[in-house]
Amino acid sequence: MPGSIFIRTVNAEAVDFGDIPVMDFPDFREAILEEIRAGARISAMPGFPEEGGDIRMIAVLSQPVSGEILIGACHINGAWPSMTPACHALHWFEREVAEIHNVTPHGHPWLKPIRFQPPHDIASKEYSVQEGTTRFFGLDGEESHEVAVGPVHAGIIEPGHFRFLCHGETVYHLEISLGYQHRGIERTMKGGPGIRSMHYMETLAGDTTIGHGTAYCMAIEALSAISVPPRSLAIRAVAAELERIANHVGDLGALAGDVGFLPTMSYCGRIRGDVLNMTALICGNRFGRGLVRPSGTAFDLDKKMIDELMLRLKSTEKDITSAVELMFDTPSVLSRFEGTGALSAETARETGLVGVAARATGLNCDVRNEFPYGMYCFSQLHTCTWNTGDCFARAYVRWLEIRSSIEFIRTQLLNMPDGPVSCKTVPISKEKITVSLVEGWRGEICHVALTDKEGRFAFYKVVDPSFHNWFGLALALKNQQISDFPLCNKSFNLSYCGHDL
Repeated sequence: MPGSIFIRTVNAEAVDFGDIPVMDFPDFREAILEEIRAGARISAMPGFPEEGGDIRMIAVLSQPVSGEILIGACHINGAWPSMTPACHALHWFEREVAEIHNVTPHGHPWLKPIRFQPPHDIASKEYSVQEGTTRFFGLDGEESHEVAVGPVHAGIIEPGHFRFLCHGETVYHLEISLGYQHRGIERTMKGGPGIRSMHYMETLAGDTTIGHGTAYCMAIEALSAISVPPRSLAIRAVAAELERIANHVGDLGALAGDVGFLPTMSYCGRIRGDVLNMTALICGNRFGRGLVRPSGTAFDLDKKMIDELMLRLKSTEKDITSAVELMFDTPSVLSRFEGTGALSAETARETGLVGVAARATGLNCDVRNEFPYGMYCFSQLHTCTWNTGDCFARAYVRWLEIRSSIEFIRTQLLNMPDGPVSCKTVPISKEKITVSLVEGWRGEICHVALTDKEGRFAFYKVVDPSFHNWFGLALALKNQQISDFPLCNKSFNLSYCGHDL
């Protein structure tokens, strides 16, 4: 059976790179499609050049049914038949490989740059995608028009270009063009780990410091074959859930602001600051920078600090409940949320959505439960879902997750394991590959690290949940009023810099 060709591993386990099966492309394609039909989702598909000019393309699939991570590879020599027509979730991944390595997925339905970065091999003869240029779809006819927004926006947000193809006020299609914040972080990681590697991981998506920092540390710890102390795992989990609460509260306040409901908007802005200050109480930084480190955490919690966190958590829970329930009890808010930007579970599954956007369609996907890691191996949260797939669902799932995270943090603080918060580090192994999955506050975070013969990174790949979900936002706008865009956009709240790595 083709699916059995993959090597099977688990979250944050290192395996010999030489054990990764290399298939002919037809077998590689069929193996991917078969596993996806069986319920797997594509978590990463990086490529890297080999001697002789070929590209080694690696597929990383996560199979929630078994909790396994599947890895397989094939050689690409200049071109391959696109897999996107058979599996829409591969759409963005194939575009990325084409752009980075100047190769062509023949038959790809929408082959355009995603970051406008030049191919890594600058000696390439002719680019398959052109820097700084792209073709947008057009719409002709009476009352049809195009609205171009960005990349510079009126508010304090990151840059991205949105082009709406409209008939009257109705959006027929939205094209999203990113890449304005590309910083070359993945290329910079090659040859590492180095003294700045942790800093890059903590800042590649600034609102997900704990999420990406934890995924990086898990990769290093797997490659070093070390187990970190339970107490540090509990502190990491507390910080991760504080990060989730802070961002969800901020999003709920912003959603309230987008529909003109100012009481909840005003309260959530202040409450988000209170939650960030809880993280600052632990490590001195409101975003958690400097807290998570390979081998554990750089900070511990004493009894006085735990007591203070418990008090603040109780006060914050009361304030959030008051502010958010007020919003969900207001008919004028619900009339704007309900039915706006709806996606079906089938569409979410086919396009590979993850995180809040997927759970809001009813999909039961959460890395913390599907591929448990750290403290989530011992203390689990239930997966919060809703089934309407609209702006209301994306807001309500956030509210359910806030309540779940508060209870989880309270449990961890009352049952903090004894012992140290870090252990001795050792050099990472040579010619190994590992995949670490983390449920960030937006959704699935995937880091793939491969080491060379010297024990340095041969490549380092990061897939932020935004990479999976940007196309979902475009689909949510289909047949909506153009004035619904701010609300839909905020209900996804995707990261530009997390995409433009």
